[in-house]
Amino acid sequence: MNIQNKKAWEYRAYEFWNKKYGSPIERAKQIVANPRASLKKHQEYFDYIEGLKIANICGSNGRKAVPLSLLGADVTLFDISEENKRYALELAHHANTSIDYIVGDIYDLDINRFADYFDILYLEGGILHYFHDIDKFMTILFTILKEGGKMILSDFHPLRRCIGPNNQYEDNYFDQEVQSGDVAYKQFFDERDQQDFPDVLVKPYTLSEIINSVISSGFTLQKFDEHRGWNHENMPWEFTIQAVK
Repeated sequence: MNIQNKKAWEYRAYEFWNKKYGSPIERAKQIVANPRASLKKHQEYFDYIEGLKIANICGSNGRKAVPLSLLGADVTLFDISEENKRYALELAHHANTSIDYIVGDIYDLDINRFADYFDILYLEGGILHYFHDIDKFMTILFTILKEGGKMILSDFHPLRRCIGPNNQYEDNYFDQEVQSGDVAYKQFFDERDQQDFPDVLVKPYTLSEIINSVISSGFTLQKFDEHRGWNHENMPWEFTIQAVK
């Protein structure tokens, strides 16, 4: 599953980030002007982070890791895509800061190296569906977090899957099969180019599966927030979990 997803996320991703966010030079100027604002709805979770070790899991192009670094944290970004790494490291360079970027499958993480290492784990942007075994994933996260450390996990709300085109209800909430789909940025290319894009593989989870996995792996759940959509839809579009070890 992750082999296929790596192939998809390394196909024209660097080109897309430049299209969406501008060049790393342009984006860096925006982040440097107000690093905290780049964290958007998660600003409140990162009030005092100077000197802390933060793992940005599946941190993609660095648009969250770089502002965290500018705010004084020691940031390590884990991701599966070399194309994402290219943009992120250029972004950090032009923001006059640095991040560590490790490319690989999180299931293959060197647990001995990172056990009890990080003060904060930050996961956002919709990543859970890329992991076919959420309990294994949560166990890895719990292992690399320090005692007393904090996990901030923000993801797509599972109810969002039930809203189809024109806000029509789709009866698919409890579907559990691995599914083939489009990589997130495919739609931003013209139809002719889209034909060449590799598919991603995703595993849908219910909200209870996500919360129970967090708890059963050993985390203590502290806070659960639900967020409206980007256009202020009157339904939960994303959620954020705060949990501690």
